[in-house]
Amino acid sequence: MSDVRIRVSALAAALAFVACGGGEAAKQQEPARDLSLAPAESTTAANDRPAVEAPKPAPQPKKQSATPPKAQTPTPPPSRQPEKLVTPSLGEGTSVELYATDSITSRRNKKGDMVTAASTAPITDAQGREVIPGGAIFSGTISDIAPAGRPGGEGRMVLTFSKVSFGGRNYAVQARQDTLGTVMKGRGVTAGDAAKVGVGTAVGAIAGRLIGGNAKGTVIGGAVGAAAGAGVAVASKDTDILLPAGALVRIILTADFKLEPIAD
Repeated sequence: MSDVRIRVSALAAALAFVACGGGEAAKQQEPARDLSLAPAESTTAANDRPAVEAPKPAPQPKKQSATPPKAQTPTPPPSRQPEKLVTPSLGEGTSVELYATDSITSRRNKKGDMVTAASTAPITDAQGREVIPGGAIFSGTISDIAPAGRPGGEGRMVLTFSKVSFGGRNYAVQARQDTLGTVMKGRGVTAGDAAKVGVGTAVGAIAGRLIGGNAKGTVIGGAVGAAAGAGVAVASKDTDILLPAGALVRIILTADFKLEPIAD
């Protein structure tokens, strides 16, 4: 009961205050609440739905560094390996046809003399590529030469080539002789042959005089002696071996030929 009285007294005092002109202040002040009273139940229906989450802020763009990035050097494409150049060459055993540029004969030439021959046509490798052009000059020496030892016999001629020249350069070559277009040619009556005939005539004339005892015997003896002297000359006459200019000279390579210039 005491509590009720206290509340009534407070309410009466408040009304008196308003009546006495304290209304303005009362308007601004909120009436005193009795904290001992239980709060009234809310009639608003409870909202059991989950609270809507606030949208996440959009990600901020990354700040660029003050130092500009280094420019990337483009990677060069893989280099193409250059094709290996193959030196043109001719294999061992290759047949090469030449022609003699000068005539060679056992009558005037001797062992060790220089000789030359030229290629008749371009010389190509197994793939058909030209290695030595037509007209290239092959140089060499006479390794052996001799006339026929008797009429109707065969002489000897061996040529050895060691170099070929074309385009202002020289190249080493190793080859053996295969074929030579040689011919045999008699020398005819030489001064030596005439001397043989003259000696035979004189000897025959002397013999005829001694035998016949007169001029007739001398004449007959001279004729017989001359014939005998000519026979001796013919029997001892040499037959030369001759390689005419332009004749065939075929050689066979005894080692690989490479297109690599030499000093000489």
